[in-house]
Amino acid sequence: MKISILTLFPEMFEIFNHSIMGKAIEKGIINIEAVNIRDFTLDKHRKVDDYPYGGGAGMVMAVQPVVDTIKHVKENNKGKVIFLGPRGKTFNQEIAKDLCLESELIFLCGHYEGIDERAYEYIDMEISLGDFVLTGGENACIPIVDSICRLIPGVLSNDESFKDESFYEGLLEYPQYTRPPIFEGHKVPEVLLSGHHENIRKWRRKKSLIITRDRRVDLFKQIHLTSEDKKLIKNLED
Repeated sequence: MKISILTLFPEMFEIFNHSIMGKAIEKGIINIEAVNIRDFTLDKHRKVDDYPYGGGAGMVMAVQPVVDTIKHVKENNKGKVIFLGPRGKTFNQEIAKDLCLESELIFLCGHYEGIDERAYEYIDMEISLGDFVLTGGENACIPIVDSICRLIPGVLSNDESFKDESFYEGLLEYPQYTRPPIFEGHKVPEVLLSGHHENIRKWRRKKSLIITRDRRVDLFKQIHLTSEDKKLIKNLED
């Protein structure tokens, strides 16, 4: 997948050169470029913002540098242009699964009080990270790109590893344990030491259902419970 990120602070995306994402880039599975919007402004002082017509607090990203950056990137990346802004649909795992199927994507990071409304003509999709305010779109772009890329085959060492994670099927993840089997008097559940794969599967499913129901009722209400699920959560004892 080729990803172009339009930003005022390209250095922030050096984070992708490390860990799992860095290895995926080295393997050529993903290609991430950060494009500096300031390089396309016609202002001699490299300004990309201006005061809003009609008055009001704050500054607005000007239409010219934003649109010209998009046009330039589009020459080599035909993907959807995604703006990280508050009007967009709240990002979730379903959106991540949809976008990971794309071969090319373009992300536009907003700043100040937003972008000139006329720039929306060049935007295909708007995504919000949540109902809170960040200092810039870069802070939203990083987790969104990470979430999408880790679903691409070959990025993770085991393609099955993400399927049991929180939110993949709308559920929070079950509890995880590792050695030692006893720590400060707390024991690892016997079922996990039994080697009985079917019992372990049922235990994990049950725990995911219970944790989601108790901690994220909004998610739990959207889950289609199978007959097995209903039996698993009927008895709340370990």
